[in-house]
Amino acid sequence: MTYQRSAKFDIGQVVVHRLFDFRGVVFDVDPQYLDDEEWWQAIPEAVRPEKNQPFYHLLAENGESCYVAYASEGNLDADDTGEPLRHPQTDLIFDRFENGRYLPKMRLAN
Repeated sequence: MTYQRSAKFDIGQVVVHRLFDFRGVVFDVDPQYLDDEEWWQAIPEAVRPEKNQPFYHLLAENGESCYVAYASEGNLDADDTGEPLRHPQTDLIFDRFENGRYLPKMRLAN
C-alpha cells in the first residue's frame, strides 16, 4: 500500500525555492516524482529530494531568465511578496493575478 498525501500548494500559488534562487507559479501537480530517471540521477545526491512527495510544475523565473521548473514540495515555500511574476507564459494558463495568486483560465466543457 502506498501512502499519498495531499499537495501543500495549489494551482496558481506563487512559491519560492529553498535551495535555488527562483520564484514560480504552480500550473500542475504530480502526486509523486513522475519525470525521467536520467534527470533524477543528474540531481546531486546531497540535494536530491525523495520521490515520494508531491512535485510541482512551475512557470519559474530568476534574475536572468524565465523557464519551466519541476520541484519537490520539500524544496518549496509560499512566496510572501504578493508580487506577480514576469514570466511571459502566465497569460497562456492564467486569467489574472489577484490577491497574491494567479487565477486559472476557465476551461470550456464539451
